[in-house]
Amino acid sequence: MELDTFKMFLLDVGLLAAMGGLSEKVILEGSRIFTEFKGALTEQYVLQQLVSELGVTAYYYSTPNSRGEIDFLLQGDTSVIPLEVKAEENLKARSLRAFCEKYNPRFAVRSSMSDFREQDWMTNVPLYDLLYLANYLSE
Repeated sequence: MELDTFKMFLLDVGLLAAMGGLSEKVILEGSRIFTEFKGALTEQYVLQQLVSELGVTAYYYSTPNSRGEIDFLLQGDTSVIPLEVKAEENLKARSLRAFCEKYNPRFAVRSSMSDFREQDWMTNVPLYDLLYLANYLSE
């Protein structure tokens, strides 16, 4: 296990926002301050959904040089599913693509504010529909 590369999460996205001192106004209206936290808040939200709704244990992957990371690795019934989380409609997923080229997983998923979209090498699942991941976990 690589001890100098890890992520810690809280039990609830609201606790993370409170610890970060983010007011409701900053979150709802957006600001430069929110820009700094939105990635962490989005990853926290996704993990919260994965654990509470799908009952999965999520793992984190980082390359040895820490130049690439996969936000979550999910253990399905017969495969490991890499999941990259994007806080906006940013559809670039360089780390996910590099992971897929190296390990060739059966499924790869990016979750973002964009709509559902299937591509030849991965599927974008909207943040609001994370329960769709159950389809991949059971295959």
